[in-house]
Amino acid sequence: MVRTMAQTIKAALLFTGCTIIFYYGILWVSEEISQRQKYDEPEGRAIKVSTGVSDFEGLSIEQRFELFLWSGE
Repeated sequence: MVRTMAQTIKAALLFTGCTIIFYYGILWVSEEISQRQKYDEPEGRAIKVSTGVSDFEGLSIEQRFELFLWSGE
């Protein structure tokens, strides 16, 4: 009885310790990611992909919806 209770307490402490380590690891990773500059100018041979002008000008709502469903967006 005492041995079973000791093993249960040991398992609970091990689980709690691992949970705490995992929690603080996630906090650390989150902090590292949030400190990075998301919107830096690209380096190298990067090209601009979008022009900011909609390719859908002149299409009706039905045509745009059909294109949306067709492209799988």
